[in-house]
Amino acid sequence: MGEPIAPIPEIESPCIGTCTLGPDALCIGCFRSADEIAAWLSLSAAQRRAIMRRLPERGQRLFDDAPEA
Repeated sequence: MGEPIAPIPEIESPCIGTCTLGPDALCIGCFRSADEIAAWLSLSAAQRRAIMRRLPERGQRLFDDAPEA
């Protein structure tokens, strides 16, 4: 079997392998929506960076809204 025609590009991703949607429909691991996760490989680098800039705020909101144990 020969070499691939072009190398597979490495795409930056915030995924940490947790892959569980919380009650706000965001992944509790990476804070992306299911639609964002599904589209990730087809998004441009600029679109992925724009989403990634919003993730820290989403994560903070998710944990701020978590019920006290």
